[in-house]
Amino acid sequence: MAEIRRFEVPPEAAGQRLDHFIATQLDGVSRSRVQLLLEQGEVLVNEAQAKPSLKLRGGEQIVITGSPHPAPLRATPQNIPLDVIFEDKHLAVINKPAGMMVHAGAGETEDARNRNTLVNALLFRFKTLSSTADDLRPGIVHRLDKETSGLIIVAKSDAAHSALAELFSSRQISKTYVALVHGSLQREKGTITAAVSRDPVRRTRMTTRPAENSRSAVSHYEVVRRLDTPFGKFTLLRVRIETGRTHQIRVHMASIGHPVVGDTLYGAPAQLSAQVAQGQSSSRAARRRAEPERLKLGRNFLHAARLEFRHPLTGKDLELEAPLPAELTEFLDRINEAE
Repeated sequence: MAEIRRFEVPPEAAGQRLDHFIATQLDGVSRSRVQLLLEQGEVLVNEAQAKPSLKLRGGEQIVITGSPHPAPLRATPQNIPLDVIFEDKHLAVINKPAGMMVHAGAGETEDARNRNTLVNALLFRFKTLSSTADDLRPGIVHRLDKETSGLIIVAKSDAAHSALAELFSSRQISKTYVALVHGSLQREKGTITAAVSRDPVRRTRMTTRPAENSRSAVSHYEVVRRLDTPFGKFTLLRVRIETGRTHQIRVHMASIGHPVVGDTLYGAPAQLSAQVAQGQSSSRAARRRAEPERLKLGRNFLHAARLEFRHPLTGKDLELEAPLPAELTEFLDRINEAE
């Protein structure tokens, strides 16, 4: 049961909004949380429910019946199909689709946000996972971005979690991605070693600009194919990363002027427009009326395609692959058809 809180509005608070005033009275409670309590009828002003925008006059009696600090979320099982590439009693390797978060954020406070994540699906499928991480991240040893598809390793036991973490820390797990980037890279292969840190201005982004909290990051790329299309020039890459920093491949490719296709956070356009073909039989007026073909991917063209490592508990060498998902192969086909 939540502790019932009672207090009287002082005269100097006259004119303040109700939600703003309550937020100033409760340490560590956000205004959005106060608004939720009001919407749920868990705040009474003079024994009546009130709106967040109520202007106070001073002297009102306020009673809060709900908990200002909701209980922390725990991940719960959810029946979501999984593409399991490998499984034994110690660990599993999953081919995660783009659009699925690996787990809910630690700061999330609404049950609705802790739905449709990889962890929800894992709990339903495997029942028991490692408990080394917090209650929102059972079994999670490493992560993939929401809009990145491909292979991710999951620990079923604490022993497996600890052993896998050591493999990642000592860089004994080879991770290879397939990426389509804008532009044509000059070199056939190369290595990017720019350190990565959180962007101090745009906190959802990472940056390669020097900072005190920068962490080393190493990405090796190799050209698979160059494409010169009406939508522009692109390069299909194979990228092997030695480290696993947040957004590493995305920020590294953007730092050399070749953002990943579809990655609007790092400068890629939201959609591509093809140049209108100038056929000899078309009249000038028809060409002027022609609308350029537009193409939108709706996700990042980045896929964790291959994992190579020695099983930390059985000693078996594992080489696991996941083919490009349909939406990426179809996107390549569209571009190729336009060439």
